[in-house]
Amino acid sequence: MTFNPNSRLDPSQVEDARGGGRMGRVGGRGLAIGGGGIGTIALFIIITLLGGGDALDGLGGISAGGERGPTGSGAAASCQTGADANAREDCRIVGYVNSIQQYWQGAFGGSGTQYQRAVTTFFTGQVDTACGVGDAASGPFYCPNDQHIYIDLDFFKELRAKFGANGGPLAQAYVIAHEYGHHVQNLSGSLTGSRGTGANSDSVKTELQADCYAGVWAGNAAKGGFIQPINDQQINDALSAAAAVGDDRIQRATQGRVDPERWTHGSSQQRQDAFIRGYRSAEPSACDNP
Repeated sequence: MTFNPNSRLDPSQVEDARGGGRMGRVGGRGLAIGGGGIGTIALFIIITLLGGGDALDGLGGISAGGERGPTGSGAAASCQTGADANAREDCRIVGYVNSIQQYWQGAFGGSGTQYQRAVTTFFTGQVDTACGVGDAASGPFYCPNDQHIYIDLDFFKELRAKFGANGGPLAQAYVIAHEYGHHVQNLSGSLTGSRGTGANSDSVKTELQADCYAGVWAGNAAKGGFIQPINDQQINDALSAAAAVGDDRIQRATQGRVDPERWTHGSSQQRQDAFIRGYRSAEPSACDNP
């Protein structure tokens, strides 16, 4: 997956807090979305995945309303062009964020609704959020209380080493686009009530819709000027990442058996199917009934 080298990146959509310890943005105790389905295999994440708990400490209701505007900071602030995105991983993520938000801004405009940008924060270790303290072990997650997406970039190494995903740039983009799918759900009002466990639970439907939205972006990615056309191998990399974080695969790896009644994100096949449905249709309406 290659960026057009002369495309201009906007690093203000990313906040770089790597190496700075816990940074402050403590607010209401809301529910963080994501995390458990694509985090490291550790006790914390096993509890989150198999017990249906929240990805972060906090059981309050979901409320929208970002607390900070785009800032652009740290090393990511030097990401200026598509050539930078082709050369550096952090700049590549900046490019994905730009491309994803460019697409959704246009999609929302066509519906008469204004898209509000979400900032992606790079961190290491732990980070304070408006949904509680985020830990790298939770994997990437979206906090609707501050409309930020949080990710420790070392997660992508874990995705390959511990979950057996192929890796590759589109696998990374899938992860980011999935979290922005939750932001889209938040803006459209469909994120509330996404609780419960089980193969047909609201939680699973919410996650599968976010997977589908990730596919919709991928189906439109080459139209925005940032990214060159996606090929079949890159789609396979994204599908490998989706399969690697299926509830059935994680349960089999952590407890040796599959228990659909405790699913929160969907099976490997469900997640792959949701992504490919969005990709092939390239229309958000294809994701209305996950």
